Amino acid sequence: MSKVSLRDAKAGLSSLVDAAVKGEITTITRHGKPVAAIVPIEAVEQVLTAGRKAQTSLTGFLRSFPADDLEIERNASPGRDVAF
Repeated sequence: MSKVSLRDAKAGLSSLVDAAVKGEITTITRHGKPVAAIVPIEAVEQVLTAGRKAQTSLTGFLRSFPADDLEIERNASPGRDVAF
């Protein structure tokens, strides 16, 4: 992944697009801080597709979260009595 200033990105947009076609991600900086990126369209489509899948169902939404460090314990106590 490379970084270029906004000024250099304006001057060399064509070469940055060519790099994106080859799979390279380029970060554009303004005053030394990252503000945008030029990425391959496949990467954008993957993100958008994953977002749509996660939003279509509760299961998909929950599966979109990383579960490596998630520990859930079930309360084994019996439920409370409810009077009708």
